[in-house]
Amino acid sequence: MKRSLIALAALLFCSTAFAQQDYVPRYDAFVGYSYFSSPKLNLVERGVNGEFGINITRWLALGADYSYFTGHSDIRASDLTPNLQSLLAPLLPILGPNPSVPFDSTTYTFTAGPQFNFRQLKWVTLFVRPAIGGIHEVATLKPNTPLLTLVVRQIAPGGKQSDLQLFYGAGGGFDLNASKHVGVRVGVDVVHTKLFNNLLENGRTSVRVSVGPTFRFGKNIVEK
Repeated sequence: MKRSLIALAALLFCSTAFAQQDYVPRYDAFVGYSYFSSPKLNLVERGVNGEFGINITRWLALGADYSYFTGHSDIRASDLTPNLQSLLAPLLPILGPNPSVPFDSTTYTFTAGPQFNFRQLKWVTLFVRPAIGGIHEVATLKPNTPLLTLVVRQIAPGGKQSDLQLFYGAGGGFDLNASKHVGVRVGVDVVHTKLFNNLLENGRTSVRVSVGPTFRFGKNIVEK
């Protein structure tokens, strides 16, 4: 009897877990906590990410997202362009071999494009997407010595720099389908961009991780 009950429970679980999703909404919205890391600058930023999508078919969606982050790190002499490094070379005996300037960062990202959804499992929706969009960053430099203050005034008058550039990459993740209209999303995007060409030598690769609730509404999309 016990074995029969276990077999029946396993059968019910499999029929539920591996059944395809019967409700695919026209619209999908997400808002949640987001973490943005740029290891090259040792920069970690935290903020919020919002997304909105329209399901064109059961597997293809078109959408857009917007993120806002703040954080802080240090810019080191080795991060600068060769030109700026050569200008700093005569000051290195006073500043030290690899001087750094603390800075605060505020970053905005925006993306639009397709997302490909896999709905073979009832309890989870997997997705992949290209990550192509724009990134706007404002860096406020905070030199902590009089000499560094003079240097910053020469290379960044006002102590603040901002830039807007394109980024490209790829992303993916999953939605845990808690109910018909509400789920929990975990998304990861890896992108590359080149900000502050006048200051920094190379581009950077950044990782964004977002977690939060997703809300589904609208007419059910039925396969034709």
